Amino acid sequence: MATETASTCTGSTLLQPISDIINLPLDQVNFVVCQLFALLTAVWFRLYLHPSKTSTFVRHVVATLLGFYLALFCFGWYALHFLVQSGLSYSIMIFAGLEHMHKYCFVVALGYLSFCQITRVYVFDYSMYSADFTGPMMVITQKITSLAFEIHDGLAKKEEQLSSSQRYLAVRRMPSLLEYLSYSCNFMGILAGPTCSYNDYMAFMEGTGYHSITEANGKENGKYKINHPSPKSDVISKLCTCVISLGVYLSIYKMVPVERSIDDSFISSTPFYQQVIYLYLSMLSLRPKYFFVWTLADAINNAAGFGFNGYTRQGIPRWDRISNLRIMDIEFATSFKTFLDNWNIQTALWLKRVCYERCPINPTAATFLLSAIWHGVYPGYYLTFLTGIAMTMAARAIRHNVRPHFQGSLTHQRIYDVITWAGTQVAICYTVVPFVLLAVETSLKFYKSWYFCIHLLCLLLVLLLPVKPRHLRAKEQQANSLEVDSLQPDSGKHNHHSATDNNCNQKHKST
Repeated sequence: MATETASTCTGSTLLQPISDIINLPLDQVNFVVCQLFALLTAVWFRLYLHPSKTSTFVRHVVATLLGFYLALFCFGWYALHFLVQSGLSYSIMIFAGLEHMHKYCFVVALGYLSFCQITRVYVFDYSMYSADFTGPMMVITQKITSLAFEIHDGLAKKEEQLSSSQRYLAVRRMPSLLEYLSYSCNFMGILAGPTCSYNDYMAFMEGTGYHSITEANGKENGKYKINHPSPKSDVISKLCTCVISLGVYLSIYKMVPVERSIDDSFISSTPFYQQVIYLYLSMLSLRPKYFFVWTLADAINNAAGFGFNGYTRQGIPRWDRISNLRIMDIEFATSFKTFLDNWNIQTALWLKRVCYERCPINPTAATFLLSAIWHGVYPGYYLTFLTGIAMTMAARAIRHNVRPHFQGSLTHQRIYDVITWAGTQVAICYTVVPFVLLAVETSLKFYKSWYFCIHLLCLLLVLLLPVKPRHLRAKEQQANSLEVDSLQPDSGKHNHHSATDNNCNQKHKST
């Protein structure tokens, strides 16, 4: 199987013997080896190209050239698409007016990504890649569009028009071509991200990211300040997580594949409650694949010195500024929103910043639609995100109408948490099945085997349970926050997750 895949692989064939020995597609072998090489290079980059030892210019040049090398090694000349997409967008930033530049960049970057995804799936044989070249383009698209909006906020808007987080993220000067390419195509994030804000990246490259971490409200994050903390322990911890995640995925998922859920004999011979349990176990063993990729990417950035996020109250350095997931919060999430807030965090923040916070009409639906377009052209993606809209609305209705009745005692709260945890896990599994199956026919077959029961339940909940309009919820949340702050003398109490939630330590997220 590995040999067949290698015949269509346009990346380097240097690792073909290893691919044959371990019987894995060459694309996957190239990806993992390149990420391990990036990890070692990141350590060298932090130690020998530290801002105190070399210029920012040299750091940008090295990070960019290494990024392009890794891209060429993995994807061959398909990596030129990264340059074309980046070049087109940068030209728009330079030559288009500031008033509408961000919109043009958004359309061109997302449009070029969609063009590549369409040609890969429908023009060429989409099965030729196990690790396709549009994956890195998805992260580059996030960075390009984020930067375009940040430049627009910094150069075309007045201060009073910006929220506190937008003021923090706003870019006050046009980046040079080298800075732009370094930001979008550096070796630390070219293959698997994660995305980050331009200001955070520049602070890292210039060596100012260690001085202090400031929250959106101007308060310093943590009372301990040490100039250059070591990421060693965090990197080792994340690499251990990678090893465990990869082991779980490779050893368990093949025993409980999602595809079995649509097998006719399985459906006809298995009681419904066992089908539910099977689906949960299948998704539980599938998620470690993403844990491995994102945690390794996070470790690479940390090893280079990027991702420092201040200190805990005990003075322990935090390296979660650009982390993409929080595994325990995912597995024990008690609401649909909590799960999404801790899964692919940087993508959720990108969607929030470029769409949810700026869309004047039905931002929830617009955000899910943008997410589907960004992910690709497989029909299963759209089924998942359409279902996600219904899930989000139903979960919101439950939280606003049912949760208050369980807050009377700790026992009632625990009962509510157990019930909502089980419901959330089943809802997530049900929602993402089309995302895994990809095709319409197989996805609808699965939903039919469940009689569309959760879809119907969501519809009933949305119709029967009232939910306050978004602007009223925001006012109520703000009033409650002010009331809590007035009652607590230690109002600067630190939230462990607040900084990761949005790179600028904004503490409140939209509900």
